[in-house]
Amino acid sequence: MARRTEEAYVGWVRRFILANDKRHPTEMGAPEIERFLTGLAVDGSVSASTQNQALSALLFLYKQVLGIELPWLDGIERAKKPQRLPVVLTRPEVAALLGELTGTPWLMASLLYGAGLRLMECVRLRVKDVDFGKGELVVRQGKGGKDRRTMLPGALAAPLQAQVEEARRIHRRDLDAGFGRVWLPDALARKFPHADAEWGWQYVFPASARSCDPREGQERRHHLDESRLQRAVKQARVRAGLAKPATCHTLRHSFATHLLEDGYDLRTIQELLGHADVSTTQIYTHVLNRGGRGVMSPLDRR
Repeated sequence: MARRTEEAYVGWVRRFILANDKRHPTEMGAPEIERFLTGLAVDGSVSASTQNQALSALLFLYKQVLGIELPWLDGIERAKKPQRLPVVLTRPEVAALLGELTGTPWLMASLLYGAGLRLMECVRLRVKDVDFGKGELVVRQGKGGKDRRTMLPGALAAPLQAQVEEARRIHRRDLDAGFGRVWLPDALARKFPHADAEWGWQYVFPASARSCDPREGQERRHHLDESRLQRAVKQARVRAGLAKPATCHTLRHSFATHLLEDGYDLRTIQELLGHADVSTTQIYTHVLNRGGRGVMSPLDRR
């Protein structure tokens, strides 16, 4: 599993044990789990997604770690899933926000809006997944572990090419210093022991310094920390004087909305976003469905 998932699961297991007077999980079972999860909803007022994450963590603990099959948990009081409208910026507001950014944060934020990328999809983008010839980006292992293709806005082709060349220079310096390796997903590092030093696997947005892998202890060049872009977008929103609580994900919502306003069909937008359904975009179904033509990024239409 992803390291973030691992950390989240460990955190929920710890909270579960502490909530039950530090009893060992083998001494507990379905009643304690139901009581813990119901308390999160009733007393903690957590969101439905938070409660579901806690449930997944405890199910993983009992089934995969302890080898204990739990009965069906039907006594849990479920947290209510709120129906909220996403924050969406108008085109002038997007222009104002991006106008307050420069350098790498500007390029990354422009990709969130121009290609509909999620924050982590952008920072984890690898060189091999940028196709300048076709004007495409390939998202690997997006949300739900799914791959997809999305557009590379023509307006960003030259800046992104310059960023790739900068990443190449950093990679060459690392190789000269005896490093130049990156983390590889799944079992690729075992199947291809030298692939982690290949140019194509390097991150498009590398970190400014090498760091030590917390699992394997190897010194590698990781991708740029996502918090840098989050802070930059927040500061840009304030400087631009935008009243809406815009975040990095707001740019992705705006991408979908503006494509709908341009007349593209929901199925096309769904595929570009990597959604399992069209729930996010159904809010805007008043826009006419005019599909059957090539899709142009809203960034290129500005």
